[in-house]
Amino acid sequence: MRNLAALLPALFLLGSSLLPGGTALAQPLHGISMHGTPELPADFHHFPYVNPDVKKGGRMSYGVVGTFDSLNPFVLKGMRTTARGVWDPEFGNLLYESLMLRSSDEPFSLYGLLAETVEWDDERSFIQFNINPRAKWSDGQPVTPDDVIFTFNLLKEKGRPPFNSRLDGVAKMEKVGDRGVRFTFNDKANRETPLILASSTPILPKHAIDPEKFEQAGLGPVVGSGPYRIKTLRPGERIIWERNPDYWGKDIPGKVGFDNYDEISVTYFLQVTTMFEAFKKGDIDIYPEGDAINGTSDTSHWGQAYNFPAVHRGDIVKDVFQPRLPTGMFGLVFNTRRAVFSDEKVREGLSYALDFEWLNRNILGGSFKRTQSYWQNSPLGAYGNAADARELALLGDAAKTMPRELLAGTYAMPTTDGTGADRKVLKLAVDKLKEAGYSIKNGRMSDANGRQLAFEIMTQNPAQERIALAYQRSLNLIGVAMGIRSVDDGQYQARSNSFDYDMIIRSLPSSLSPGMEQLNRWNSLSRNAQGSFNYAGVANPDIDRMIEALLQARSTEDFQAAVRAYDRLLVAGHYIIPLYYIGAQWVARWKYIDRPDMTPISGNQKQTWWDARAQ
Repeated sequence: MRNLAALLPALFLLGSSLLPGGTALAQPLHGISMHGTPELPADFHHFPYVNPDVKKGGRMSYGVVGTFDSLNPFVLKGMRTTARGVWDPEFGNLLYESLMLRSSDEPFSLYGLLAETVEWDDERSFIQFNINPRAKWSDGQPVTPDDVIFTFNLLKEKGRPPFNSRLDGVAKMEKVGDRGVRFTFNDKANRETPLILASSTPILPKHAIDPEKFEQAGLGPVVGSGPYRIKTLRPGERIIWERNPDYWGKDIPGKVGFDNYDEISVTYFLQVTTMFEAFKKGDIDIYPEGDAINGTSDTSHWGQAYNFPAVHRGDIVKDVFQPRLPTGMFGLVFNTRRAVFSDEKVREGLSYALDFEWLNRNILGGSFKRTQSYWQNSPLGAYGNAADARELALLGDAAKTMPRELLAGTYAMPTTDGTGADRKVLKLAVDKLKEAGYSIKNGRMSDANGRQLAFEIMTQNPAQERIALAYQRSLNLIGVAMGIRSVDDGQYQARSNSFDYDMIIRSLPSSLSPGMEQLNRWNSLSRNAQGSFNYAGVANPDIDRMIEALLQARSTEDFQAAVRAYDRLLVAGHYIIPLYYIGAQWVARWKYIDRPDMTPISGNQKQTWWDARAQ
């Protein structure tokens, strides 16, 4: 008995260090990272790219092109027509917040927000979020584990992609104590799953949302945990946010130096030119140039349009930021759901027909370099890097059908003489189309049945139209008929959501930590999911395998090999005709809007700027 009694304390301690099922209890952490550990220690005071001593106050006036009729970006109905600021990586998540914050100066590291601490194991078989006891909603109610559980269940049932798939990899979601929520994962989860739950999902108030009305979107009253609340809104015209003086998180390390204005307004414009005129008059405070997402990059505008009195007086500041990110892919997207683009050889031939050198010289001012891969200018990119043994093993038989140049890292789009009618390159296009069964008959590129190769490109602004016209000019030379359909913003978004187009111009940004967002862009399951970003309609088992490989990679070497192999597959498929990349971010601002000196990896962070007029 004495021996048993002596063992009891040790047995008690052993038992208390185990979770149900015998898993060792994890220690609470202040931050987590996809690979390795976070750079900032547990006692960090603020992110390195903020001004921790900023004087808060004043106002910021943003301008955007488009319209809005919703405050719910998490359902299909409000996906692209939600007012800016609700859930907004550029202007800030002013209304809703996530469990953890992402650092903009690390590839993929997260720090506490609504979750004060987090626990997980080396296998990432589970993650537990411990809610900050100070966290509360704008109506004063506390944020609870029940809100977290409610949110994930609601989005699973009524949310749009990718929010509705957040629980696919979760075997069990349960409340632990008064403040904890634990997610136990199943075999559908990957090593990024816990980080996506932590940083890419808004937490919604259970007590303030009617699940039956959630899908209706609309502009009704809202309750959030974020630093701002809605002051006024005029649908489609303007929304004004005011600081919540009782914001619970203003002093936590990840929020120091953020949310510096007492008031933020977002004004909507029908055209970019109108928005620029508003900036010149001082009606909006900043004007971003080089917006590759909307195809409005124009260095000639940056160099020539700032010849007005406020600039001459020194009241306007022109900033150039140099983010350290991969190029991403901006180009003309083939909708492979359309029969005309189902053949890879057709896509390749049509890709060669675009005369980038003529376009760059005559339309873009000669200021851009052509994109050759999705992660160009980074260690993750295939361009400039030969496939090593790891990559070849991952690619398997898929490598056998790739051009040797692509495996060697030397593959590039053909370069023309810039005349707009380079016969050598046009012959490459014609020869490739011939392999697909097309030939030129009576000046028309036709199939064996005499049907002309024809399609339509959908554009949404004058800059995209100029690109389309240049492409149309080249295609006319080889007998391909391409129509151009320009639509308004609302129609463009609706048709994009339902994949109702032959070709569009889009940008797919790339990060140093690609992960689950790739499922929504290129995975087979996203091909027919309305509202997904699989604009090209890709369903390729090799691409699916490579996404899985990069998601499951544990070492930096395995991760890099998987992304490079993935990059080669995307390039080999000719799903997008690559255009150009923008190495810099150009932003003009009225000088009373100030900013920190440091530019983090991700580029300028407007959420950390401030109004120097604040007293």
